[in-house]
Amino acid sequence: MAGRGISGQGLQGAPGARPDRSLPHAVYHWAEMRAKMRVLGFNAEAVKPLNEEAAAELGAELLGEATIFVVACSCLVLEYRRQQTQQRRQERERRAALEAMRDEVDHLALALEALQARVQAAPPQGALEELRAQVQEVRAQLRARDPPPAPPAAPSPAE
Repeated sequence: MAGRGISGQGLQGAPGARPDRSLPHAVYHWAEMRAKMRVLGFNAEAVKPLNEEAAAELGAELLGEATIFVVACSCLVLEYRRQQTQQRRQERERRAALEAMRDEVDHLALALEALQARVQAAPPQGALEELRAQVQEVRAQLRARDPPPAPPAAPSPAE
């Protein structure tokens, strides 16, 4: 076990590798993997180590799948943010439209109040007719009291 890394290959050629420091890590890894395999019901002797070519192929496949996963997650996050931004913009537009409608309703309410005040201040139609009738009656009384003036005498033709 001494001088072997996690992958089981020697560390002699790796720059900066220290076999004496990797031993506790390798032992921990070995113990952890054995325990996991027992819990899952796998036989540790049945698993054969991969050759370097198969390991490289599986690593490349894993890297490709991880890249696709990261891109897909990024697309999901970007789409979610775009949707949220659009939803906020629509909500602001709805609020602005609602506020404009409220302003218009308030303006129309003020205009209605002004019109109602004008209608109440104006005399009713029946009162106008009554006043016209009274004016005609007064005119008739004045005409009856004062006869109309006689037309001026026409000059006689003999003169």
